[in-house]
Amino acid sequence: MTSATARRALVTGGSGALGAAICRRLARQGCHVIVHAHRNPARAQAVADEIVGHGGSAETVGFDVIDNAGAAQALAYLLEAGPIQVVVNNAGVHDDAPLAGMTFEQWRRVVEVSLHGFFNVTQPLLLPMIRTRWGRVISVSSVVGSIGNRGQGNYAAAKAGLHGVTKALALELATRGVTVNAIAPGFIAAGMAEGIAQSVIDAVVPMKRAGGADEVAAAVGYLALDEAAYVTGQILGISGGLG
Repeated sequence: MTSATARRALVTGGSGALGAAICRRLARQGCHVIVHAHRNPARAQAVADEIVGHGGSAETVGFDVIDNAGAAQALAYLLEAGPIQVVVNNAGVHDDAPLAGMTFEQWRRVVEVSLHGFFNVTQPLLLPMIRTRWGRVISVSSVVGSIGNRGQGNYAAAKAGLHGVTKALALELATRGVTVNAIAPGFIAAGMAEGIAQSVIDAVVPMKRAGGADEVAAAVGYLALDEAAYVTGQILGISGGLG
């Protein structure tokens, strides 16, 4: 059950390794966590069950972030129980190819999940959040959005766009008690970067190691705290010095 004072936090892509770590972190900080999934509802339920089993509060929701009407319907239902004051835009995909050989479908899907997904999930939550005079919009981007990467033109474009909308929205909400930030992980030993050769990491990461999902989740957790109220419009790199 949700306590009367618990802030509600929605984490998109909460069924994945990184999303699950973020969900656990926010639950430990006292949030009621809404674990989102699209293709893996069973894994989202497992994350929610784990949180509840450890004394936290959680539920699940399922929808496709690129489906504007479907997302709006699911979010309207969630908002019937009250505002969602923390939203973590973590859903993302990559479909790599050199731009000269990239199909439009590869371009479209990656950009849609990151950018259309940001809009479809965040926009309906803003006015209810603003009315409470407290909110946190946090997006999981990538260092690739700042430095680029061969074969990931679509992903770099999508994440760079996420940086731009983060800064713009932060300005719009700066006097409303709502902060807007993004984190930009580098090589993380979970999800998309899992299985990267150590030789590659040694060559490009100053710290000579991959990051952990819990290290990324800790940054999200900080940005969701009351103590982070003066941090907005920032892109926080979590990359071991890369970029």
